[in-house]
Amino acid sequence: MSETHLDQALAEEFPNKAEAIHALKVSDPRFRALLDHNHDLWKQIQQIQKGIAPAEDTVLEDLEKRRLLILDQIGIRIA
Repeated sequence: MSETHLDQALAEEFPNKAEAIHALKVSDPRFRALLDHNHDLWKQIQQIQKGIAPAEDTVLEDLEKRRLLILDQIGIRIA
């Protein structure tokens, strides 16, 4: 997934926050690390859901929960 597409996906998760996300992404290394971690988790989840990377349901649930925690942290930072 391209970075632009990932930015669009985050903008959909956080309507009206695209500018705040972009500003923090370029100015705050810790926020950028959150975004990178979110992207890594998202890729793993997508591979499991598409059957590319087989995994137990509990593994998928764990990844989804971890991603939700990251999204919560992103939401707090852009609020």
